[in-house]
Formats: sequence, structure tokens, C-alpha cells
Amino acid sequence: MIQMKTNTFRITMKKCLTVFLVVFVLVLCCGTQSYATDITDITDSTETPETTVDDGDVTKPLNLSLTLGEEEGTLSGTLQMLLALTVISLAPSILVMMTSFTRIIVVLHFIRTAMGLTSTPPNNVLIGLSLFLTLFIMSPVFSRINTEAIEPYTAGEMSQEEAIEAAMGPMREFMINQTREQDIQLFLDIAEIDSVSDWDDIPTTVLIPAFIISELRAAFIIGFLIYIPFIIIDMVVASTLMSMGMMMLPPTTISMPFKVLLFIMADGWSLIVGQLVQSFVL
Repeated sequence: MIQMKTNTFRITMKKCLTVFLVVFVLVLCCGTQSYATDITDITDSTETPETTVDDGDVTKPLNLSLTLGEEEGTLSGTLQMLLALTVISLAPSILVMMTSFTRIIVVLHFIRTAMGLTSTPPNNVLIGLSLFLTLFIMSPVFSRINTEAIEPYTAGEMSQEEAIEAAMGPMREFMINQTREQDIQLFLDIAEIDSVSDWDDIPTTVLIPAFIISELRAAFIIGFLIYIPFIIIDMVVASTLMSMGMMMLPPTTISMPFKVLLFIMADGWSLIVGQLVQSFVL
């Protein structure tokens, strides 16, 4: 009896689904045909008449066209747009590789790892703090770029190539002040450049990777110094737990609150951020 009712229910459901699909297809076809008819009527009713200009007795059609100015010796509008989009897409890499962002973000990650905090503060907070500290540190450089390159270029006092060269001056000066001579010599040897008589003769393609290597080295040195007090706390907690016979209890579970307490009592954020900002030679 129950099996018969089940079969009857299934047959009824199949019939209902079939009827629903048929009705849906019919409504969809009718709606599509009606929509196409309405679009055709709208298109026919909104046809714009040809604009004409009455020149005395002769009526002439008015044709409007838009052309991109492609003077000889200049890039076309499409190529200029492509270059602009390329620069915009490379802007994050330029910010990371040619500014103080690299050293700051690496040091902040060292702090979080040394304290044993896997996701506190979150990455968004660390990246945001690094960006604002980068803007604070690089503000004199950006001001010089605006004064020496952007404003004269917008005023038409220099060409695009001259503006780029003028903008690279403050950036190169900043990178040179933070880069070790050993790192520059390394990339000069790799590039097979024998010798340079002045800092201005160092190619930018050599200066940028040398600057990145120097920034990573400085960040790792600061990270090592940050690790020392937290390692001491881990060793003290681990030896205490071993002496009490609680070998199954992870030492990090007990040492983490003491690390946070030490960091708060030492005013860690102000101390580390202040020394980190002062480590840059402007």
C-alpha cells in the first residue's frame, strides 16, 4: 500500500514538473518575441535624421568625426593609454621595491612571529601600517618629485622624458643613502661594469636590486634583535615546565601571555616604530 502511494506521488510530481517546464518555455518564447518587437519599434521610432547645414540654396550633410592627434615624433593615443595602464599596474611594485615599505613590512612580520601570534595583528593591519609609515618616511622625497618634476611637466616647462629623469633624481638619492657599497659592487660585477667614477654613473637597473638586498639585510638584523628577549622568555618558561614535570604542556601556551605583557610594558610599538623610522637616512 505504501509502495503504491509512493509510485503515485512520483508520477504526479513528474507530471507537474513537465507541465511547469512546458509553460515556462512558452512564456519565455512569447516574452522574447515581444521584447524583440518592442526593440524594433523603439529603434525605428528613434532613428535620428541626418543633420544638415543650410548653405544658402544648397543643403549639405554635417559629418562629425573624432580623431586622435598623432603628430610626427609623438606616440599615438592608443599607445599612450597602454603605457599609462602599464605604469598603473606596476605602481604597487614600484612602491614596494623602491621605497621603505620592504624593510617596514618585514620587521612587522618578525614582531608578530617572535611573539607567537599567528594572525594578530592581521595582515591588513600590518600592510596598512606599513603603507602609512612609508608615506611618512617618503614624504620629503615625494615633495621633491612634485616640485621638480610633476609641476614643471604639467605647466609644460619640460618634456615627458625630462620629467621622468627629474623624478628619478630624488628616488635615486634616497636609495643610494640606504644601499651598501658591497651590494652595489655585487650587481656591478654581475652586469660586467668595470668601474664608476660617481654615484650618478650607477645605472638604475643596478641600483634598484642592490637597494632591495640592503633593505632585506637591515630588516633581518632588526628582526634578530627583536627575537632575543622573546627567545629568553621561551627558554625560561620551557625550563620551568620541565622542572615541574609538565612536559606535555606546550611552552608557547604559557609564554605567549608573558611576551604580550613584556611588549606592553616596554611600549613596544612606539619603541620599534620610532627606531625603525629613524633607521632610514634621508
